Amino acid sequence: MNTNNSMNPVPTAAGEPEQTVWEGSPSQVINFTQYLLWGAVFVVLAVAGTFIVNSMGTASPVVIVLVCVIALVPVAVAIWKWLVVANTRYELTTQRLRTRRGVLNKHMDELELYRVRDYKLEQPFFLRLFSLSSVILQTSDRSTPQLLLRAIPRGDSLREQMRTHVEAARMRRGVREVDLDLP
Repeated sequence: MNTNNSMNPVPTAAGEPEQTVWEGSPSQVINFTQYLLWGAVFVVLAVAGTFIVNSMGTASPVVIVLVCVIALVPVAVAIWKWLVVANTRYELTTQRLRTRRGVLNKHMDELELYRVRDYKLEQPFFLRLFSLSSVILQTSDRSTPQLLLRAIPRGDSLREQMRTHVEAARMRRGVREVDLDLP
């Protein structure tokens, strides 16, 4: 969970300086149940492997290595889950929201702020225990109609920052949102 509120000017195609307003990443807390599950599987496999090796009397080295490898699978899965969250980054600028994710294959998605239609803040009990929340954005972007920023610190403050910058981006572009209820 890394946050940075520095203002770094970045030149844009429109010639206006784009500044980074907020940077962050999800908390590893979202993997808590996965860590518990795979930890329990590891313990069960380790105990079962120990029982199998001990019941054989003199176990061959191949059996011992096989039992150890099988017991390490849950550890590898837990490490992968950690890497997925650790390699997810969000960056809010004065003009767009960038999402970078991926462990082996990297993906970056940009959402122009003027496309944000609605904001939602969710603070489930478990996340509130760690002063975290999730921000959900409804957008008019075809590739990302809904964007979820999971388990981030000070989500209420971020939502307000987004609202301010979304309105400014709409004013700069002359964009207005129109809701039509057709029969």
